[in-house]
Amino acid sequence: MDDINKKSKEELMRDMKPTGAYMDSLTGFADLLGTIRQAENAAKELLDETAATPKIKSKTQKSAKDTPPVPTAEIEEENESTDGKTVNQETTTEEAEEPPEQEKTLEELLETLDALIGLENIKQSVKSLINYVKIRELREENELPNPPLSLHMVFTGNPGTGKTTVARILSELYKAIGVLSKGQLVEVDRSGLVAGFVGQTAIKTSEVVTTALGGILFIDEAYALAPDTGAGNDFGRESIETLLKLMEDNRDDLIVIVAGYSEPMERFITSNPGLESRFNRYFVFDDYNSEELYAIFDSMCVKSEYLLTDDAKEYAREHFSFIYENRDDNFGNARHVRNFFENIVAVHSDRISTLEGHTREDLTKVTLEDLEKAAEM
Repeated sequence: MDDINKKSKEELMRDMKPTGAYMDSLTGFADLLGTIRQAENAAKELLDETAATPKIKSKTQKSAKDTPPVPTAEIEEENESTDGKTVNQETTTEEAEEPPEQEKTLEELLETLDALIGLENIKQSVKSLINYVKIRELREENELPNPPLSLHMVFTGNPGTGKTTVARILSELYKAIGVLSKGQLVEVDRSGLVAGFVGQTAIKTSEVVTTALGGILFIDEAYALAPDTGAGNDFGRESIETLLKLMEDNRDDLIVIVAGYSEPMERFITSNPGLESRFNRYFVFDDYNSEELYAIFDSMCVKSEYLLTDDAKEYAREHFSFIYENRDDNFGNARHVRNFFENIVAVHSDRISTLEGHTREDLTKVTLEDLEKAAEM
C-alpha cells in the first residue's frame, strides 16, 4: 500500500512540473531578462565613455552664426517645458527673437488722441490732466508741496462713444510720463469680479486687480456691482469693498476707471462713501452727431478700400442724420456705424458672388442698392 501511495505521489509531482511550450516560454523569458541586463550595462559603459571624452566639432558642422534662424513660433513649440511655459534653449539665436514693440512717445500718443473723431471735450480734459501731472512732478523736483492726487476716473455716456479707446490711450500716456510702470489696460465687468459663493468674490477681485497693477483697470457697466434692489447679500458689494482697499494699497501704481450710463453711474458712485472719495474726475462722453457718425463710417470704408458711389454717399449721410435725430437712451453710436458697415459688406458680397467675372472695380464699388438693403437689415 505504501508503494502504491509513493508511486502516486511521484506521478503527481511529475504531472505538476512545467513541460512543453510552457517550459519553453519560461526559458525564453529568462533569456530576455538576461539580454535586457546586458543592454543596460552596455549603455551605462557607453555613457561613461562619452562623458569622459571631450566633444570635437565636425568640419562639416555649421556654427550657430552660419545656421539660418528658426522661426520664433517653431522655437516656442519645440522648447515648451512640462509646465507649459516657453523656455529659452541654447539653440535660440538673436536673429530668431522678434524685437520688442517700440513704445510710442508722448507726442505720438497725443497725436493718436487728436486723430479720434469728435470727443473734443474729452481730448481737452485728457490734455489738462496730463499737464496737471507734469506740473506736479516739476513742483516735487523744486521741493514744493502738492495736494493729494487721485487719478481714478468715471466715464459716463452711451455705448460706442469711445470710452474704452480713450482709456487705452490714457494707459499708454500715463506710462509715457512715468505715472504708471507698465501701462496695460485690463477690461472687466461684473462677471469678471464677482463670484457665486461666499468668500470667493474677494479672491476673484484681488486676482483681477493684481493683473492690472502698473496699468489701468477699466470696469464697464460698473453700476452692476451695486444693483438698486436692496438685497443685502449681493456679492457685488463685497467686490466694491475689496476694490476700494486694493485701490488704497496700490494708489501709486494703479488707476481704476468705472464706466457706464450717466444716471446709473451717479447712483453707483453715491452708493458708497469710499467711491465718492476716490472717484472725483468725471469724463462725459457725448453722443456722436450725424456728421461724426458719417466720418466714422467713411473711415471704415477707406480703411477696407470700399468706394461708395455718389448717390450711396448721399444716402449714407441721410441715414445717419435720421438715426441721430431719432436716437433713444440705448443709441449705439459707433457700434451702430460698425454694424451698418458690416451689413453693407455682407450685401455687397452676396451681389458680387453672382457675377461670373470679378474686376477690381466690382470688388470695391458699393452702390445705393447695397446701402438700402443693409439699412433694412
